[in-house]
Amino acid sequence: MIEPSSPPADVPVGFPDLPVDVVLPCLDEAAALPWVLERVPRGWRAIVVDNGSTDGSAEVAASLGAYVVHEPRRGFGAACHAGLTAATANVVCFCDCDASLDPGLLPSVARAVLDGSADLVLGRRRPTVRGAWPAHARLANWELARMIRRRTGLRLHDLGPMRVARREALLGLGLTDRRSGYPLQMLVRAADAGWRVRELDVPYTPRMGRSKVTGTWRGTWHAVRDMRAVLAEPVRGQQPQPTAQSADAAGAAQ
Repeated sequence: MIEPSSPPADVPVGFPDLPVDVVLPCLDEAAALPWVLERVPRGWRAIVVDNGSTDGSAEVAASLGAYVVHEPRRGFGAACHAGLTAATANVVCFCDCDASLDPGLLPSVARAVLDGSADLVLGRRRPTVRGAWPAHARLANWELARMIRRRTGLRLHDLGPMRVARREALLGLGLTDRRSGYPLQMLVRAADAGWRVRELDVPYTPRMGRSKVTGTWRGTWHAVRDMRAVLAEPVRGQQPQPTAQSADAAGAAQ
């Protein structure tokens, strides 16, 4: 059960004119959607990408004011990329739609991207209660973090589903994975391009419903297999860093 929480956060002070879209990949999350959409920061647009739900998720999302995109190709990456291509804002956030992560925290996660001090910010999941993150999923995540450090040099702890970056820069990465490897491919290609990547702790609570990926050992193994394929990709040449608002410009806007 989700505990009551404070109202959704406002747009960060000093960034009133910077549009932000929040991509929420969705597969049978009708029960979680009301809480999730209520927590999207005021002034930011929720893009719910329905990935073939049979529980009325798309209708629930539309009734709550979200912009709904239908992606018939099954896969986490397919849903995320459909949301990215549908986005129009300068900055795009990604967040799971199962109520395990609070979209109300996105302003603090996005701040470094908004002020130009980082190009990609990841939310590092910190379980709040026992059982929020199954042992097999934590083990798989630990192994992936180790492989990420070996492949990219980035000393990260979590391939978190909450992340923020600039839309045009993300599109420029040419992401091709449409399954579980999508978030890893985003990170690897960002590292190859010389992006400034940061990690920020975020509370992680038990999700509503069963995970389609890490809810079982089988699903976790398939995810790890997809991600191993991404890690085997050759290192891409250094590319220009994404254009971002400078910290000085952000300060001038305050």
